[in-house]
Amino acid sequence: MFHLDEKQLYLSFWRVVTYAGIHYTQGMKSLVSGIQPSGVPTIGHILGTVKNWRHYQESYRCHFFIADLHAITVQQDPAVLRANSLKLLAFFLASGVDPKKSSVTIQSHVPQHAELSWLLSCFTHLGELSRMTQFKDKSASHSTKAEPFGLFAYPVLMAADILLHEADFVPVGADQKQHIELTRDLVIRFNHRYGEVLKMPEPIIPEFGARVRSLQDPTKKMSKSDSNAQGYISIDDAPEVIVKKIKKAVTDSVGVVAYDNERPGISSLVEMYSVLTDQSVDAVEVAYQGVGYGKFKKDLADVLVSIIEPIQIEMKRLLGDEDYLDSLMSAQSRLVISRTAPYLRKIKDAIGLL
Repeated sequence: MFHLDEKQLYLSFWRVVTYAGIHYTQGMKSLVSGIQPSGVPTIGHILGTVKNWRHYQESYRCHFFIADLHAITVQQDPAVLRANSLKLLAFFLASGVDPKKSSVTIQSHVPQHAELSWLLSCFTHLGELSRMTQFKDKSASHSTKAEPFGLFAYPVLMAADILLHEADFVPVGADQKQHIELTRDLVIRFNHRYGEVLKMPEPIIPEFGARVRSLQDPTKKMSKSDSNAQGYISIDDAPEVIVKKIKKAVTDSVGVVAYDNERPGISSLVEMYSVLTDQSVDAVEVAYQGVGYGKFKKDLADVLVSIIEPIQIEMKRLLGDEDYLDSLMSAQSRLVISRTAPYLRKIKDAIGLL
């Protein structure tokens, strides 16, 4: 819940209020979402995440965060992690996340995340965690057989991220749905024992854009860790590089611009164009009826450049002003700590902690 003093609570329920510089409308539903600083952002982050965030912050009470505690479930170079975290913050802001409308923090700057994670871990069953498909996938690809406990307990920290902010909604990809189900199970389990304390979150899974496919292997998700740099578009890619990558994107020999699950290559590009231009897939298909892949790919590349280039320019400006980023991080973390501490105290009181 958004914490206001008692007098404020009795004022007009739908009135707009200002809290530490952030403007909210009372009665707004809450939403929480985060991204790991595990590398340079890709077009997948724009399509599947921050493009939606710009819209969400107009209708929801949003908290966005850089999930650095999640990132260290795999080994990180300290200097690279710091640089990636700062770069991701600049990316959020340059992509349209407005700190006057939404709170934006570094996860590790808000200790309540880790503290609630421990409390929730005491209500989580080992069997539940061992069945998580993401843990199985990541542990299978781990460089050693000695998987860190943090990787195993990752879903509990994710549950803490959600429940700490009393989220009504959580935008996630389909691959994270299992983690949301665990979060909901924990809410049921905790509330059955202690009463209605934790809020039940609902997932938001976009029909398109949540899972952006590799440009070179469209059966796989686009990933910044792909060994083939032609498979993804980085926020650092120059315009000519973006054009070249789209031109070389794997499609098929059919030559028809259409969305078809049996043709993942062209379908992924159609989906990308649809999300970037705010058009329906049907509208894209009609617009490119009888037009070959060459023209469609050129237009898609032009749209990508028109979106990415301004973000690159603004990111460069922001990263050149570290004093501003430092002051923003400090102010935002103080805001979120003060806002979430009373709720964490309520959870502790329910459990019986002095």
